[in-house]
Amino acid sequence: MIRRILPILFLAIGLSLNAQENTREADSLRHAFGRQSMKSVTQRATPYADTLDTGNPAVKVVLYNNGTYRYVKDQRAVMADSTFTEYWDTRAVNPYKEEPDNIPDRFSLWIVDTLDSYVCPYVVKPRSQYGYRHGRRHQGIDLPYPTGTPVPAAFDGKVRISDYVGGYGNLVVIRHANGLETFYGHLSKRNVEPGDWVNAGDVIGLGGSTGRSTGPHLHFETRYRGAAFDPSWLIDFETGTLRHRLLRIRSWYFNPNQRYVQNIDDEDEIFRTDEEDRLLAEEQAKKEAAARAAAEKAAMRYYTVKSGDTLYAIARKNGTTVKHICQLNGIKETTVLQVGKRLRVR
Repeated sequence: MIRRILPILFLAIGLSLNAQENTREADSLRHAFGRQSMKSVTQRATPYADTLDTGNPAVKVVLYNNGTYRYVKDQRAVMADSTFTEYWDTRAVNPYKEEPDNIPDRFSLWIVDTLDSYVCPYVVKPRSQYGYRHGRRHQGIDLPYPTGTPVPAAFDGKVRISDYVGGYGNLVVIRHANGLETFYGHLSKRNVEPGDWVNAGDVIGLGGSTGRSTGPHLHFETRYRGAAFDPSWLIDFETGTLRHRLLRIRSWYFNPNQRYVQNIDDEDEIFRTDEEDRLLAEEQAKKEAAARAAAEKAAMRYYTVKSGDTLYAIARKNGTTVKHICQLNGIKETTVLQVGKRLRVR
């Protein structure tokens, strides 16, 4: 039975193993899968009977006592990847020391593939959003989180930091196989140590209010190579849904002023060339210029000069200045006004 299903499941596994797709059709299928959202899941421990090799050292078949099976990644093989050795520091919040400008303009990250799970840290309306707050950069979002409530890991990964870190208080940082890191701050208790491997849903600590905190909440961050971006690009916390299995990232996501907006990606955009991007940008610029011109024209106001009018009197009547009227009409403040002449005042 296992042999019969191997070819089918390995086709899906190919996504997670970064198989090289060389055709537009294959890329379309990969992106279509990646654009699917994913609900948070609750993992249940089931005793297993045995494991089988698959021919790929990073993938095993686990046979459970209840007669079911599933494919899983071998933690030892995954942790041997350079992702978990390069820029690895159990103390520094940002071991990369890079600026967002060094990150590619546009790239994609597989967040969850056919072998991974996802658990929403907490399904709730965020209390404080990503961006500047009280003049200071807030690099994540704050979720109302009662003290003592278990905090689950959102994805599989290896704990890089588990320590008390300044304003974060008790902080756990998990690095994932795609290079993404998730931060869990203000914990009242930490249940893991640096180097521990955790699966999505494993309890890494308890909610609290340690560090720079005004009350019990979970500070949750998402970073790539040390650069933070709005976690709402990744997770809809009000429903607990992972927005996309494949996250397409733009460099401007890392701007602290850029919060999540409804994703406008479509299948055509996936295959756009740089030239097409340039033409689309030019077309958009023309539309915006036309809209500005139309708005400016709609805002224009004119005044017909009457006997006894002066530039000062006209400016006062129309809530403007003599200098502005002169600039709009190409005249001087000493110009003699003619009765019946139309002057632009706005």
